[in-house]
Amino acid sequence: MKFCSECASPVSLQIPAGDNRPRYVCTSCAAIHYQNPKMVLGSVPVWERDGELKILLCKRAIEPRYGYWTLPAGFMENNETTAEAAVRETQEEAGANIRLGQLFTLLNVARVHQVHMFYLAELLDLDFHPGEESLDVQLFSEKDIPWDELAFPTIRTTLELFFADRVKIREGGSYGFHTQDITASMRTPEANTK
Repeated sequence: MKFCSECASPVSLQIPAGDNRPRYVCTSCAAIHYQNPKMVLGSVPVWERDGELKILLCKRAIEPRYGYWTLPAGFMENNETTAEAAVRETQEEAGANIRLGQLFTLLNVARVHQVHMFYLAELLDLDFHPGEESLDVQLFSEKDIPWDELAFPTIRTTLELFFADRVKIREGGSYGFHTQDITASMRTPEANTK
């Protein structure tokens, strides 16, 4: 940041009185400009019929990770809830109609200043299509998921946790709520977590 959004004067990086970390502070009007993590919201859209379960994935038509597969997700907008953001992103990226379920994963990606949250979701029909940010949208069974072509560690982590919970469900359990810190680069397929 170079200029104040309040008065257009230059800003400097300093620790304001009563604070504990550097912030951009206007040299003229003294406005403090806080920068906070971005929220990425999405869903795990599932189609299950006759004992067969498939998950809807989108092939990215934008950078970063153009051409790689992802769950439908994107940045939360002002004036919307996390649930509204997950539904909107699923509609925008996959043209899919869903019934949103419980919050499933909350993944901290501190190194890129983001928090990724994914809700479980049920596809209401098979009327889906690529949005402007997707090259393709397809349903995948677990064995057919392109694991080596997933766009981000948060996607891999969410899918791995989903299928691990499916094993528990077959044994009478239920889906859990999972939170992890993702430490791998967002540009690698591996999801190093701690």
